[in-house]
Amino acid sequence: MARLVNYIKRNKIKTVIISVVIIAYYFCLPNPLFKDPTATVITSSNNTLLGAQIAKDGQWRFPYNDSVPNKFKTCIVQFEDEYFYKHPGFNPVSIFKALKANLKNGGIKRGGSTITQQVIRLARQGQKRTYFEKIIEIILATRLELAASKHKILTYYASHAPFGGNVVGLDAASWRYFNRNPNALSWAESATLAVLPNAPSLIYPGKNQEQLLKKRNRLLKKLLENRTIDTLTYQLSIAEGLPQKPYPLPQTAPHLLQKVAQEQFGKHVQTTVDVKLQNRVNYIVNTHYNKLSQNEIYNAAVLVLDVKTRQVLAYVGNTPTDKAHQKDVDIIDKPRSTGSVLKPFLYAAMLDAGDLLPNTLVADVPTQYGSYNPENYNKTYDGAVFASRALSRSLNVPAVRMLQEFGLDRFYQYLKFLKLKDLKYNANHYGLSLILGGAESNLWDLCKSYAGLSSTLNHFSENSSTYFSNEFCEPTFLASDKIEFGKKTADKTLFDAASIYLTFESLKEVNRPESDESWEFFDGSKQIAWKTGTSFGFRDAWAIGATKDYVVGVWVGNADGEGRPGLVGVQTAAPIMFDVFDALPNSPWFLKPFDEMQAVTICKQSGHRASPNCDDVEEKYIQLAGLKTKPCPYHLLIHLDKNETVQVNSSCEDLANIRHESWFVLPPLMAFYYKTKNPFYKPLPKFRAGCLMQNNVSIEFIYPKENNSIFLPKSFDGKTNELILKIAHSKPETTVFWYIDETYVGSTKDIHEMAVLPKIGKHIITVVDELGNEIKRRFEISN
Repeated sequence: MARLVNYIKRNKIKTVIISVVIIAYYFCLPNPLFKDPTATVITSSNNTLLGAQIAKDGQWRFPYNDSVPNKFKTCIVQFEDEYFYKHPGFNPVSIFKALKANLKNGGIKRGGSTITQQVIRLARQGQKRTYFEKIIEIILATRLELAASKHKILTYYASHAPFGGNVVGLDAASWRYFNRNPNALSWAESATLAVLPNAPSLIYPGKNQEQLLKKRNRLLKKLLENRTIDTLTYQLSIAEGLPQKPYPLPQTAPHLLQKVAQEQFGKHVQTTVDVKLQNRVNYIVNTHYNKLSQNEIYNAAVLVLDVKTRQVLAYVGNTPTDKAHQKDVDIIDKPRSTGSVLKPFLYAAMLDAGDLLPNTLVADVPTQYGSYNPENYNKTYDGAVFASRALSRSLNVPAVRMLQEFGLDRFYQYLKFLKLKDLKYNANHYGLSLILGGAESNLWDLCKSYAGLSSTLNHFSENSSTYFSNEFCEPTFLASDKIEFGKKTADKTLFDAASIYLTFESLKEVNRPESDESWEFFDGSKQIAWKTGTSFGFRDAWAIGATKDYVVGVWVGNADGEGRPGLVGVQTAAPIMFDVFDALPNSPWFLKPFDEMQAVTICKQSGHRASPNCDDVEEKYIQLAGLKTKPCPYHLLIHLDKNETVQVNSSCEDLANIRHESWFVLPPLMAFYYKTKNPFYKPLPKFRAGCLMQNNVSIEFIYPKENNSIFLPKSFDGKTNELILKIAHSKPETTVFWYIDETYVGSTKDIHEMAVLPKIGKHIITVVDELGNEIKRRFEISN
C-alpha cells in the first residue's frame, strides 16, 4: 500500500491520466443503451399477442424482451459468433482475418464483429463503418461485457437487430414473418431469422429468396454437423418453405390496445384478457353486426368481467364496421343514455331502506309530475303490479312513482357512491327521468356496479356473513394489478346482502317482454340476473347480466347517436349477451343470505306483510329492513247480508244475519286499470238501500291529467269532436255532478264519463258526488 502511495506521489500526471481513462471507460457505456421508440404491445393472460401499435418512427420494434428462445439463441451464435461465450467482447482472430481480407481487397469486404460489437453498432446507429469507429466499438464492447451477462447481450441483440423492411427485433419478426410467438418457431424458422440481420436490406422474406434459402440451409447444415439437430430434423427443416409477404399483426382486441396506448405507449403490457373468450366474443359481435347493419345499426360493445378477481376477460369496444361509422371509437367508456339499467339499483335501495318488500303492490296508473308524463313501453297500465314484476318487466310508470316516493336526492346519493363518472350534474338537473335514461353512464361503470352487487353476495356467503369495505372497486385489464376488496366489516358497503339477493331473484325471471319478438334466443335454464334498457328515441340498447362468477355488459346503437326503429335492448343487446354467456362456464345461483333475512307471513294478493284481514297468506323470507313496513292496507273486513250480495250494517240488518268477509280493495284509479288485466277482481258490493253509510269514499281523475294542453280534432264533416272526461269512484253507484268553470254540465251514475265541448282556453273541472265529496282539475284547450 505504501509503495502504491509513493508511486502516485512520484507519477502524479500519469496517475491522473490513468484515473481519467478508467473513469471515462467506466462511464463510456450509454445508459440506457437503446433509446429507440418502441411499439405498444398487448398480450393476453397467457401471453398470446392480442395486438400491437407501430412505434412513433414507423418501425415494428417491440419493447425489449429479456428472454431469447433456445433455438434462435443457438442459431444466432452458430451463424454470427461461434466464440461468443469465450471472448471478452471482441475476437482478435476474426478481426485479424477481416483486416487482412479488407487490405487485400482495398476496402471493407469482411467484418470481424462479434455479437457484442454488433449490439454496440446497433446502439450507435448511423455511424460510418471506419476503422476508428471499429476501435470505439471494441472499447464499448468490452465495457458491455463487464456490465452485462452473455444472456443479457443476446437479449439486446434479439430485441434490436434489423430483420428487413421496417421490422426490428426477434419478436416483431417472428409475428410478421411467421405469425407466431418466437418460442413456437421451428428450427428452420429460427435459422431463417438468424441469418436475416446479416444483410437485412438485401435479403428478407419476399426478396432474394434463393440467397436467403442458401444461407438458411448452410446454417442448418452446420447445426447438423455439430450434432445440434439430428438427420431427420435436418431433412424436415430444409424441406420447409420460406415466408413470403409479412403477415398483418393480430388485432384481437384493437380498442383495448388503443386504451393501453393512451397511458402506456411503447410498452409491452400483459392484460387479463382470456384470448379464447375474446376470439369467441369477437365472432359473436361480428355475427350480430351483420344482422344489425341491415337495419342501419352499426356499432356495439361488449365487456366481460370476472366477478371474483374483477379482471376484464373480454373487451370488444366496437364492431368491425367502417370509418364512416366510427369503427375506431371505443364505446365501452363513452357516455350514453342509461335507459332502464339503473332500475335495479332503485329497487335494491328501497329494499335496503325498508320502504318496500319484493312483491309489494305498486301503482301503475297514468301519472304526471308537472310537465313530466312517464309512459310504459306498451302505452298501457296494469293499475297495480308487484314491485318485483315491475322490475323484471321494466315498467316505467311504477319506476318513476317509486323514485318519487323514495326521494330523488336520496337515490342520487346511492348512484354517486357507485362512482358513475358521467353523472356530472346535480339530482334536480335529471329529475325523475333519471330512472328512465335521463342520465348518462358508460358500459365500464355499469358493469363495475353490477359486479359489485354480485361480489357483495359472494363475500357475504363465503366469509361468515361479513362484508368488504371496497366492493365497488374499479376493474382492471392489467395482469400486474391485483384488486384489493378492502377490510372485512360487519357493516354493508352500499346495499345489504338480502336486498341484493332479492333484486337478483327478480332479475333472473325470464319473462316475456311487451312484444313477443326475439325470445327464441333466450335459454331459461341458465340462471342469470339480467336487465335490459332502451333510451328515448331508440338511440341506445343495453343488456347487462350477472352471475356468481361473471358480468356481461352489452351496448348496441350508433356511435353518432342516430336512433333506429327496433333498437331495443331486449331485441338487439340481449341476444348478444346470452350468446356470450353461452361461451362462459355455467355458474350456480347465489346462496340465500339467511343472516340478513327473516321469514314472515305475507299477503299473497298485495305482497305486504299480512294484516288480520288477509285470508290468503304464505311464508316468505324478506330482508330484515322490511320488518318495518306496514301491514297490508288493501284488505278490508266488510259486512254482508246473509246472501253475501250487498253490504249492510247494524242500521239496516240484524247482527245475527250479518256475515263478515275479508275483501281486497284497491284505490279507485288503481282499480279502474287493474280490473282490465285481472278479470277476477271483485269491486266492493253496493250498500243496501236504507243503510246508513260512513262517508269514506274516494274519487280520482282518469282523464284529463293535471294541466294538460288538449287539442280537439275535427271530424270529416267539420265538427269539433267532444272532450270525454273520466273519473274513478270508489262507489260507482253514487251519483256524480260535473261542472266546467262553475257551470253545471250534467251528472253520471255507475259509468262516470262526461262528454263536453269547452271553448279554447284554460278551464277548471269540478266533480261533486251526492255525498259532498269534491275534486278539481285544471286543463287547457289549445288551437
